[in-house]
Order: sequence, then structure tokens, then C-alpha cells
Amino acid sequence: MTNRMELSGVIANVPVRSHSPAGIAHCRFWLEHRSTVIEAELPRQVYCRMPVVFSGERSQALTRHLVQGSNIKVSGFVAYQTGRNGVGKLVLHADNITQF
Repeated sequence: MTNRMELSGVIANVPVRSHSPAGIAHCRFWLEHRSTVIEAELPRQVYCRMPVVFSGERSQALTRHLVQGSNIKVSGFVAYQTGRNGVGKLVLHADNITQF
């Protein structure tokens, strides 16, 4: 089975940096994507907004310069997460971020 995703877009909010009780670094933000794709031989406007989390030591170096409005490409895996309010969402768990 494969669980791999790559998405480019703009950071929609100020990235939030934190550490877990175990000392693991995390950087969280929302990525906003807009593009045009061809579906059924017709152009289609695509928009999505997805939460991203980047964890671990590498996250510190690769997210240091990220700010709201940064254009980036993120790759990683997708997992379902349930929030404190009981509402679930898909989250992109990044293992690589490229700023352009």
C-alpha cells in the first residue's frame, strides 16, 4: 500500500512551533492550494486548504524561514486526526518542504 502526497501552495496562517512533552519539535500550519487541472477533457478550478504538521529535528531547520504567505511544496503522508472537539480531518504529515 502507498500513502504519499505532494502539494504546493501558500501558507495560509502563521506557522505554530511547539514541542511535545517528549521534546519532539512540531511546526503546524494550513496550506492553501489553487490550480487548474483537466478533468473529463475540461479545465477545472481546484481549491483546497489542508492542515500540515512537520515533526522532528529536521523540522526545525526546514521550517525556520517559513512565514504566512510563503510559497512552498510539501511532501509526506496523510493521516486522519480527530480534534478535541471530536471533528476529524485529514492532515498532511510532512517529511520534506521546499520553499520557492
